[in-house]
Amino acid sequence: GEEKEWQPMTKLGRLVKDQKIESIEDIYLHSLPIKEYQIIDCFFQPGTLKDEVMKIHPVQKMTSAGQTNRFVCFVLVGDMQGHIGLGSKMSKEVATAIRGGIIAAKLALIPVRRGYWGSKLGSPHTTPMKVHGKCGSVRVRLVPAPRGTGIVGSPVMKKMLGFAGVADAFSCTCGHSRTTENFMKATFEALRATYAYLTPDLWKETKFVK
Repeated sequence: GEEKEWQPMTKLGRLVKDQKIESIEDIYLHSLPIKEYQIIDCFFQPGTLKDEVMKIHPVQKMTSAGQTNRFVCFVLVGDMQGHIGLGSKMSKEVATAIRGGIIAAKLALIPVRRGYWGSKLGSPHTTPMKVHGKCGSVRVRLVPAPRGTGIVGSPVMKKMLGFAGVADAFSCTCGHSRTTENFMKATFEALRATYAYLTPDLWKETKFVK
């Protein structure tokens, strides 16, 4: 049933389908909630959004007839150009969980601001400031790094920042960072904080009145 014509349910979906909204940045500017994953698919050409299953976690529930198994799947999507999404889905089958996880990750797509470590030469390559995110006991801090450093962090961190399009960063973590899901959520929150920070170059010009 994938080939069916998309019938938008939300007003935002209708506007996107009629191509009234040029870019996804207009949606972020007004903080509109995205409820349909097809909205994301409209803005990105097929093949630009990459997805990767980060973790499949089996969970069990004890019932009178024994235990029932379900799978939680954590999926990362990103375009390597400053957009990243993280989603999770629980289902009885792995394939269904992965499919639902990709949709959940697309709905949670966020913009990542990128900046410079020192002089502003070339395109932005690192985080614009030190940012911090937390989830559970895990605390993640991302620190700007000079060009060519690469990402100093665990393989999960490298994968996430690669998907977000951040080429260089130092990281320090605290807490039980072996819990992959909380570690990923904490990194995701840190990346979300890049646009939540008002830097002096974004200040409005002050009009002095005599």
